Amino acid sequence: MDKSDSMSSLDKSTITNLLMCSIKAKEHSHSPYSKFRVGAALLTETGKIIDGCNVENASYGLSICAERTALVKAVSMGFKKFPAIAVTTDLNQFVSPCGACRQFIAEFGLDCDVYLVKSDLSYKKIGISELLPLPFTSSKLESNLQALNSI
Repeated sequence: MDKSDSMSSLDKSTITNLLMCSIKAKEHSHSPYSKFRVGAALLTETGKIIDGCNVENASYGLSICAERTALVKAVSMGFKKFPAIAVTTDLNQFVSPCGACRQFIAEFGLDCDVYLVKSDLSYKKIGISELLPLPFTSSKLESNLQALNSI
């Protein structure tokens, strides 16, 4: 457990449930090519947890990560604000989301906490802003478009 959690706004029970849901989601992974199972659990602002797993495709570029699976499921259910997401693999080390997933998480807010989870429920908590220090956000897009229009 990361000691920075003493300042977390989530209670221990919610965090534990989130971590366990990410581990359970990994069981549904479709990873016949890489054998690299990933599970994610996304906490909505209402307290509902939406899970996701990685789904590989023989054409690797068409695969989807667990984090994006959970986010797409959540958005399709009407959720758009997420205080936390937990991500786990079968490795006995903390594995962080890929760059595409970091950008995808950041799309829904830069205040999301990312819990990197091991199978024994130990974890490391890190903010998405720390994982993606210079995100491309909607406000950045707007300012870029305004700059282009002024040329």
